Amino acid sequence: MLRKYSNSRSLGDNVKLGILTALVAGMVNVASLLLFLSFSSNVTGYFAIFASELANGDLYQIALVGSWIFLYFFGCFVSNFIVINLSDKNKYLAHAIPLLLELSCLLAVGVYGDYWYNGTLQESEIMLSFLLFAMGLQNGLTASISNFAVKTTHLTGATTDLGILAAMFTSKKFRRKKEMRDKATLIASIAISYVTGGVLFALFYKTLHFKMFYIIGAFLLVVILYDSYKLWIVKLKRFRINRRQKNVLVPSYTKSRS
Repeated sequence: MLRKYSNSRSLGDNVKLGILTALVAGMVNVASLLLFLSFSSNVTGYFAIFASELANGDLYQIALVGSWIFLYFFGCFVSNFIVINLSDKNKYLAHAIPLLLELSCLLAVGVYGDYWYNGTLQESEIMLSFLLFAMGLQNGLTASISNFAVKTTHLTGATTDLGILAAMFTSKKFRRKKEMRDKATLIASIAISYVTGGVLFALFYKTLHFKMFYIIGAFLLVVILYDSYKLWIVKLKRFRINRRQKNVLVPSYTKSRS
């Protein structure tokens, strides 16, 4: 999921990345809604609030909402800065580091909320800031490495694309195009996974509360470790093949010498 980049990625690579990261985004967005009465997986609404507060002249709210927008932007920037500057050295590591940073943010919110959270407005604003930065990291990374095919933290663009594709599929010539069907499959998978993530958090929220962030972190860890596991399997297979070849070659070499 993380080793391949841009046009070298297959539909399967993007679908797996999209499903798992959309599941995380859906859970995080519903988490911020239920815990802090705010959304964290996109900033569209915050731009409207920012404009409203500019008109009202409330300097604190202007600074607060502006900082939330900036943190989402900064998360996207950090992800792509790491990808651009580390990909030539180690592509997997360049793609994994932003997700490790996201994981750290989610675990920080989970641990603080589990042990020290008192429900104050200031605490909620700070923790929401962590989540917005984390979602910026995720969306910036998935969009970058998939050549903008995978965007998982909000569904406005996905809903638009699905509407356009649905209209196009009324024509037989578009239904025959594999790239169109692949795009529809990817976007639908992301949308379904996002909603599933939100439903899962809402179902278990009352029981687990902030502990749900540990489960979200576990899903993110699957994304990070998936390629490492595949590489380990490949290396293990190569080791076994080389070992078998040596066992075959050594006796024949000894016989020819005698």
